[in-house]
Amino acid sequence: MAKPSSAEDKALVADQRRIEQQLEREKRAKEKAAMGSLWSRRDVFGRFGWGIFGAFSGLTLLAAVRSAFPRILFQPPSTFKAGVPSDFPIGEVSTKFQKDQRVWIIHEEKGMYALFAKCTHLGCTPRWLPAENKFKCPCHGSGFYKSGINFEGPAPRPLERLRIIKAEDGQIQIDKSVKYLFEKGQWDKPGAYLKV
Repeated sequence: MAKPSSAEDKALVADQRRIEQQLEREKRAKEKAAMGSLWSRRDVFGRFGWGIFGAFSGLTLLAAVRSAFPRILFQPPSTFKAGVPSDFPIGEVSTKFQKDQRVWIIHEEKGMYALFAKCTHLGCTPRWLPAENKFKCPCHGSGFYKSGINFEGPAPRPLERLRIIKAEDGQIQIDKSVKYLFEKGQWDKPGAYLKV
C-alpha cells in the first residue's frame, strides 16, 4: 500500500482508521455483553496468577513471623533445693514438689530419699494415698509402696529414685537428671539415700 502524499489523503486515512477503531470497539462491547459476566481467558489466568502470588507471599510472611518465636520447651531446672531436713516430718511423704518438680520426698528415721513421681508403666503421675500408705496410679491402677517398690497393676518396675544430697548451705538438693533404678541395684549407691 502506498503512502498518502497529500494532506487530504492523510486526513482521509486518519478518519478511516478512527472509524475502523470505533467499529472494533463496538464489536468487542457487543461480544462482551453477549458473554454476560463470564471472564475472558486473560482475566482467569491473571487472577489465578495473582492468587498464587498472594498465597506464596502470605506463607512467606507467616514463616518469617513464626521464625521470631522459636520452638522451646521451658522446663524447670533439673536441680533444685527443697529446704532443710527439719522441714520434712519423719514418717511422712512430702507432696510439696509433686506439681512443680514431679518429686516426692520421703523422710524416714534413718534418712531421706526422693522418688520421681512418674509411673513406670506409661508415665502418668501417681497419687499418694496416706490412708492406704501407698502410691496409686489413676490411669491403670499400678500401686507402689512408700519405698517405691511396685506391688500391683501393670507397672513393670519400681519408681525411680533421684539424687538427693545435702548442699553446703545445709539444704536438701535434688538432682532429677541422676536417677537410681532398683532393678539395677542402684538404690544402695551414694546419692540415692541421704542419711540425716
